[in-house]
Amino acid sequence: MSTKIDRNMTFHQILQRDPRVASILGQFNLGCVGCMGAMNETLEQGAMAHGIDVEEILTELNKLFAD
Repeated sequence: MSTKIDRNMTFHQILQRDPRVASILGQFNLGCVGCMGAMNETLEQGAMAHGIDVEEILTELNKLFAD
């Protein structure tokens, strides 16, 4: 299974990949850990709802998994 995070993954899926993900999301003011929408909302949906560039978030999240 690829560790790369993509825009179609739910926040729940992303948060399960690595505990450091919560910190990255927090840098973008996304408090996804306690959000009920985290189970079903995709990264792209959440970014759009908060007016955040999803590509910027993806870049930061995927740095966690860079070789």
